Amino acid sequence: MNLPANPNQKVIIAMSGGVDSSVAAALLKEQGYNVIGITMQIWEPKKEFGGCCALSAIEDAKKVALKLGIPHYVLNFRKEFEEKVIKYFIEEYKNGRTPNPCVKCNELIKFDLLARKARELGAFYVATGHYVRIGFKGSRDQGIKKNIEYKLLKGIDEAKDQSYVLYMMNQETLKHSLFPLGELTKKEVRKTAKEFGLPVHDKEESQEICFVENDNYGSFLRERIPEYCKPGNLLDTNGNIIGKHNGIIFYTIGQRKGIGAHKKRKYVVEIYSKENTVVIGDNEDLLKKELRTDNLTFVSGEFQKNRIEICAKIRYNSPEVKATLILIDKKEGKVVFKEPQRAVTPGQSVVFYDGDEVLGGGIITNSEKT
Repeated sequence: MNLPANPNQKVIIAMSGGVDSSVAAALLKEQGYNVIGITMQIWEPKKEFGGCCALSAIEDAKKVALKLGIPHYVLNFRKEFEEKVIKYFIEEYKNGRTPNPCVKCNELIKFDLLARKARELGAFYVATGHYVRIGFKGSRDQGIKKNIEYKLLKGIDEAKDQSYVLYMMNQETLKHSLFPLGELTKKEVRKTAKEFGLPVHDKEESQEICFVENDNYGSFLRERIPEYCKPGNLLDTNGNIIGKHNGIIFYTIGQRKGIGAHKKRKYVVEIYSKENTVVIGDNEDLLKKELRTDNLTFVSGEFQKNRIEICAKIRYNSPEVKATLILIDKKEGKVVFKEPQRAVTPGQSVVFYDGDEVLGGGIITNSEKT
């Protein structure tokens, strides 16, 4: 573990009740840190289900903290989560875009709100169970006293790397962050959990977004914004009306389900919220050579070049591809791919890499064939 040597340094560990954050807490305790476990209550499910906000998850976190002999607290961030994450999630769908709420949660809740609470508790660091690493120029042990350049790096375990959802990290947040699992594989984490005797060592991972039960986006959105569930015209790429859709919030770029039967396989290629229309086309219509992005952010701060060769990732589970990033201004840019990419989706993040290093990223606004 490449962690700064600060014996007895106070650190807040975000504990979800899962194996990753539990092992992160155990490793920090073993390294001599003064560890305080925090579970964030950000959502109250209508019923008990497997999300990180379930009562069972809080109980699991408490059991782990008790096993490790560290204090554990539950902080109620429901109001802030509603204002900063859920409202954003809903607004994006209303605008015909497909958001990634985990990115916003990391940016505005874990590494902002929780970080501020950590300062109030006298903790210098916030730690999580994310599979990423921190690199830096110079000695990290001097980071408290001196200005050094921090880098956000992919986790060693390629299958578990979570750098995509942390691209918004900056020099200040990295300075105050610890990621104990960055140099471990998931298999090693499971093994470590068992060696520590943690009660969650064999707990299954939750694949759901914490506030969407059973991964049913449609049901959640139908309840929150029923006015956006009204049917509208389904168009072909020539603008001809060929049917009806069920409501724009139920569709995303590249989707096949819910667009009716056709002679050829068809996909959603465009969504127009103001007109309440969904356009379907062939697979070739999904291939785009470039995209536009806004809300640009760079790990190092402002980027010094207007044009740079990068590798770009346009969704969490997609591979990185070669591209050129062209800055339009400080917050807007254009990404030109070496090869056309399929289903570039407005609302998703595009993240820029140089090898293992995360340079930054932004939110996709639109895409073009040429």
